[in-house]
Amino acid sequence: MFDLVLRDVRGTTTLGRLWFDQWILGFAYDGSRRVDYVSSIENIRVQPIPTEDAKKWRIGQHFHHNINASSSDPDPKVTAPQTMNRDELLGVWDTKPHWTLTYTSPDKGALFDRGNQQRVFSTVAMDMSASSPNSAPFTGGSNVYNSSVRYYYAGNIAGKHKGTVFTKARVELVMSQKDPAVNESALHIYDALNRPERTFPSWPGKSIPGSKEPLRRVVDPGSIEKNRKKSISECKKVWGDYAGSGLECDEYPFASTKEGSTKGDNRFSVRLIDGKDNRKGGERLNETYTLNRVLDGDPFYVKITN
Repeated sequence: MFDLVLRDVRGTTTLGRLWFDQWILGFAYDGSRRVDYVSSIENIRVQPIPTEDAKKWRIGQHFHHNINASSSDPDPKVTAPQTMNRDELLGVWDTKPHWTLTYTSPDKGALFDRGNQQRVFSTVAMDMSASSPNSAPFTGGSNVYNSSVRYYYAGNIAGKHKGTVFTKARVELVMSQKDPAVNESALHIYDALNRPERTFPSWPGKSIPGSKEPLRRVVDPGSIEKNRKKSISECKKVWGDYAGSGLECDEYPFASTKEGSTKGDNRFSVRLIDGKDNRKGGERLNETYTLNRVLDGDPFYVKITN
C-alpha cells in the first residue's frame, strides 16, 4: 500500500494524503515468446485539505523496458505494447482499476540445432507518479516495480520448445521423505544437505550444495555421462559389485548439473538405493526442468520435506 503526502509547488504546504494499493501480476508462457502484465491501482482513499479538490488528483503508471544485449543471443529484440503509460484521475482508476500490457519477442523459427536458442534477456520496469494541479511532482516513484524476463527457443530441453521465464523466480525441486515412490532418493538428498558426514565419499568438514547454494543444469550428454561413470565408480569402491541386487547408484548433486561428481571438489554423495526409486527420482528432476523451462546453466534449488 502507498501512503503519500502531496505538497504544494513550494513544498511548504501539505495539500492532503493519498492512499492506494498497487499490484502487478506477470504471466510467462510455455510455448509462446510472450509475457503479460496485469497492473492495478485500487482501494483509493484521500484526505485533502478543505481548499484542495481531490477529484483533480492523478496517479500514473509508466512502464519501460531494456534489453541486455551482452547476455542475449544475436539480434535480440522485444516488441513493447502500444500503450505503456497510464496517467488518470482517481475517479477513472476507481472505475477501471486494471489494465494489461503484452511484450513479445520475434520468433525466427527453430535455430537451436545451430547453437542459437534466440535467448533475449530483458527487464521490464515501472515508475509511478502522483500529482494534482497544485502539487509539486512526486519524486519517490522511480522503478517501484521491475521484473527480469528471458525469451527463448531452445527445443525439447525446455517444455514446449520455446517460451518465457521470469529469471528471478526461485526454481525448486521438492521431494518428500513420506512419498513412497521416492523416499529413498529424498532421504539420500536430505542427508547430503543436512548430514553430509553420513555420506560417501567422506571427508572432514564436507558440505554439499543445493539448498543455499544453487545447482546449475548441464545438458551436454558427454558431461552427464562422465558424472555418472564417476559416481558409479565411487559406489563400487564403497559397496563392491551390486549387480543383480535391484539397487542402483544414486548420486547427488545430479549428473545433469555442473556440481556433479566430476567437478573436482568432492562435494557430492553416492548411495545405493532401490532402482525404481532412483529412476522415479530422475523423472521428478526432469519434470522440474521441463515445467520450469530450465536451460543449460540455469540455477535451481532442492528442498526435501519430512
